Amino acid sequence: MLNASLSKSSCFGVAPRSRPSCRPVICNAAVSTEGATLAAAKHKKLGDSELLVSQCCLGTMTWGVQNTEADAHAQLSYAFTDCGLNFMDTAEIYPVPPSAETAGRTDQYISSWLKHQKRENIVLATKVAGYGNKYLRKNGEQTRITAEQVEESVEGSLRRLNTDYIDLLQIHWPDRYVPLFGAAAYDPVNEREDIPFEKQLRALEKVIQAGKVRYIGVSNETSYGVMRFVQLAEQLGLPKIVSIQNSYSLLVRSGYETDLAEVCAPRQTNVGLLAYSPLAGGSLSGKYINGPAEGSRFTIFPGYMERYTKSLAKQAVGEYAAVAQKHGLTPTQLALAWCKSRWQVTSTIIGATSMEQLKENIGAFDIDLSEEAFKDIDRVYKQYRDPTTKPLDD
Repeated sequence: MLNASLSKSSCFGVAPRSRPSCRPVICNAAVSTEGATLAAAKHKKLGDSELLVSQCCLGTMTWGVQNTEADAHAQLSYAFTDCGLNFMDTAEIYPVPPSAETAGRTDQYISSWLKHQKRENIVLATKVAGYGNKYLRKNGEQTRITAEQVEESVEGSLRRLNTDYIDLLQIHWPDRYVPLFGAAAYDPVNEREDIPFEKQLRALEKVIQAGKVRYIGVSNETSYGVMRFVQLAEQLGLPKIVSIQNSYSLLVRSGYETDLAEVCAPRQTNVGLLAYSPLAGGSLSGKYINGPAEGSRFTIFPGYMERYTKSLAKQAVGEYAAVAQKHGLTPTQLALAWCKSRWQVTSTIIGATSMEQLKENIGAFDIDLSEEAFKDIDRVYKQYRDPTTKPLDD
């Protein structure tokens, strides 16, 4: 629960069952170190919440498989202390690829760093698993967005993270059937019984009322899902989702820009986009153009995220790399600067397996692309509109 003993001057110093009201908190923005950036730490309001989050969010999904605890702490200290970020994202299934043996390890790495920090200066987001997993729950049942399972998930996250509240709890993927991770189209054959939207919202309401969660969001969601959650919240006086965490990058644009952008726009539902995989699993860095390097995720985990490395996606990456070179940028800088520039994006979630990668990623937020660069990007996009989408017969 929210710690009622927090100082009254803290923006989170409130009674456990009331929703906190807070002013902007600039986390270490005055710190000046080599490689530090202020652009990545610039704050934006997340949807209808009172959360002010840095426009660069530190992702954590490799911590515990590709990265050690020491690696995680080094990344956290650089991002938060040196560069002024205030926003991180984790999940109960992390690290990925997920397994029963490693689930929750990422949270433990975060916890051992977090205990030395001022909790009120950090916006901590995590995710409850959607339909399907059987090893996360104590009784071995499939993960569903029910009141019992949401409570179990939140209690587990609080325990592992050694905190008494979560700033943003997201449904990691929908409880109902939806095409995910590059699937081409909705197929009614795959429909199944699902937990009604109202029951999901009431399950989330319980952990908010208990003071364990401040705000809620969704991930890997569709326009239909966002509208149902928002509509029911308005009709029934239930908590409203404030964010959507979906894949969004130079390679994955149209799925968001066609429908979801309008649905989530401030004038409509005002649901903030947290863009994940802005480098498309690392492929937009250009490092896989000539094949995956030894020790990379695509060699360690064969077949993992292959939607980013198949022919059309690979060709598109080559074209974007040429655009970057033309404008004196690295492919990583081009991809992240573009993502930062999009009006739809509240915060871009970055991830790195080395400090060198992390520094380049955060530094890219200092770059503003020229009009010519945007035109060159759109030229490539028109040629490769959906290069990661699986064929209908796949």
